[in-house]
Amino acid sequence: MAVPVANDKPVLVLLHGWGLNHAVWQQLLPQLTEQFTVLTPDLPGFGLAESYPQPYLLTDAAAMVAEQIPAGSLVLGWSLGGLVATQIALDFPEKVKALAWVASSPCFVAGDNWPGMAPLVLRQFAAALAKDVALTIERFLAIQALGSATARQEIKLLKQALLSLPLPQPAALAGGLAVLAEEDLRPRLAELRMPVTGCFGRLDSLVPMAMLEKLQTLLPQASLTILPKASHAPFISHPDEFGQWLLHWAQNAHRSH
Repeated sequence: MAVPVANDKPVLVLLHGWGLNHAVWQQLLPQLTEQFTVLTPDLPGFGLAESYPQPYLLTDAAAMVAEQIPAGSLVLGWSLGGLVATQIALDFPEKVKALAWVASSPCFVAGDNWPGMAPLVLRQFAAALAKDVALTIERFLAIQALGSATARQEIKLLKQALLSLPLPQPAALAGGLAVLAEEDLRPRLAELRMPVTGCFGRLDSLVPMAMLEKLQTLLPQASLTILPKASHAPFISHPDEFGQWLLHWAQNAHRSH
């Protein structure tokens, strides 16, 4: 059941990343709610979304989120949320008027001539998760902020967001990691019929800048922006710069037909 929207403002959907919940968007909302109806659903098994698909398949998780989105929404996904947003755009194109990625990739793991994360990093996270969920998420948060001048403040904000809601379900955390490790949406990008845009941090260690050139080749029409001093969570490290980019994208995407 799509959430009924009670006004005529365009709907903007923000999807969070692995290990976190919808509270990560908190400091952006004041800039957005005047012009948009903002929906921030939790990914299945994260935050307040207690139910999740078993096994944790990207297609099934995307279908569960799609149920909460009205047709013609502007959909933005950060990191793992970008994969979910892309899967929704592929499987339920009527739901997505325009698609935006933030520090996300159609394929997170490095492979032949494709820059990404070392598979070992994800395996280490999976092993650590089995031992201590809270500590592993904290380590992940530290990686998110690597290279950013305000790293300590970012980690503090991310931790506050995480702890304001129930911790993710362990099976959803493991499933989300498996999605990051195994999914590859590159072969299907050409099927996307809506405009695609992206915002990336130049210092991001999880989604390397070298990937963007390859992405632009796969999606020549995509508009990709790089924030020079940001890392993996630009909306937390550079809220003003990111907020301007987001508003500019959302306003233009809403106006275009």
